[in-house]
Amino acid sequence: MNVKTLSAVLGASFAVGFLPVDAYSADFSGYFRTGVGDSTEGGKQSCFQLPGAQSKYRLGNECEQYLELDLRQDLLSLDDGSVLGVEGMAQFYNEYGHEPKFDGEHGYTRMSQLYAEWSKMPALNGGSFWAGRRYYNRNDINISDYFYWNQSSTGFGFDQVALGDLKYSYVFSRKDNVFQKDFVTRHDLTVSGFNTNPGGEVQLGVSYLDKPSREDAHQGWSVVAQHKQVAFLGGINKFAVQYGRGPGTALGYTGDSTLDQSNKSWRVVEFFDWQMTHAFSGQVELVYQKDTRPDGDDQNWLSVGVRPIYAITDQFKLITEVGRDQVEAADGTRKLTKYTVAPTWSPKGPGFWDRPEIRLYYTYATWNKAAQRAAGLQSPGSALSDTGAYGTDLHGSNVGVQVEYWWK
Repeated sequence: MNVKTLSAVLGASFAVGFLPVDAYSADFSGYFRTGVGDSTEGGKQSCFQLPGAQSKYRLGNECEQYLELDLRQDLLSLDDGSVLGVEGMAQFYNEYGHEPKFDGEHGYTRMSQLYAEWSKMPALNGGSFWAGRRYYNRNDINISDYFYWNQSSTGFGFDQVALGDLKYSYVFSRKDNVFQKDFVTRHDLTVSGFNTNPGGEVQLGVSYLDKPSREDAHQGWSVVAQHKQVAFLGGINKFAVQYGRGPGTALGYTGDSTLDQSNKSWRVVEFFDWQMTHAFSGQVELVYQKDTRPDGDDQNWLSVGVRPIYAITDQFKLITEVGRDQVEAADGTRKLTKYTVAPTWSPKGPGFWDRPEIRLYYTYATWNKAAQRAAGLQSPGSALSDTGAYGTDLHGSNVGVQVEYWWK
């Protein structure tokens, strides 16, 4: 895809995103972020992520252009009230500092969703049946873009089937992301509707991964319990506990099928967004994960971060973010702390979730020698590596401008 084609896509996206719903027959939604940034040491922006950490704090720390265009069309409404529909999503990715081809070594273009759904089925007590490639049950933390529980996959499923006071969902899949090497038969069952307190609900989930047809492969499993509290400081609080063995140690995903049952992982996730006043909002998170391996290659990951936002006016915000990652591994304890300040124009409003946002940002990060050594071995071109943008320094900074927008 060349620049002219991308410009046309973005222009059409903006135009349709601002049209009233009845101006087009299908449901068209999307998301994109883009911008430009530079290292204060000269050269292109280099983003900061600690080796062994599964996410990074994203404000002023994203090094790509990214676009999603989603189209959903209801095809047929049946006499029993059920509806047949289809949905597809095109996804475009390209790294900063490279020609925006959205293809090849520094980018890609693909259909991340393409599925059919039969929804509102009386036979399923209002639930639905779907088949294809679908984003499904995606639980994520926005400030780090971390999907800790995610059943997106290629397969089929039954969604939100009501039985008594509870709702049951099941997914059969063979592949949960484009980077998964083996086709693994996976079964995901989720039960929701345990109302524990006013505004509070518990979800329970279990995943079972069959053994692939290879001698060195193993079966695995994982479980999760999550409590969701609405109307919490004007936002939502989520607390989750996850545990897995074998290939289930990837917890929200399909893991390495060569791992046997002696490999264990568990994780605790706590985060919430708040809107305490009209002007003051934000999000805070804590993630702790412990991986135990029989070969002694154990690892503990701790991540703590916060993004406070203060709206000076209804369209101008001052956004800050502080994120700290620490990984205890056999080669030492790696540490990274990232700070960002971003004056932001937000024409839709002052809230945490209001978009679009146009941000000017300054990002500063510090890390230790253990992080630098690990980066040199695992990702030699990264910002933390001694061969990266900052050389042997244990700190660095970036400046830039970014646009983020979503519409439904």
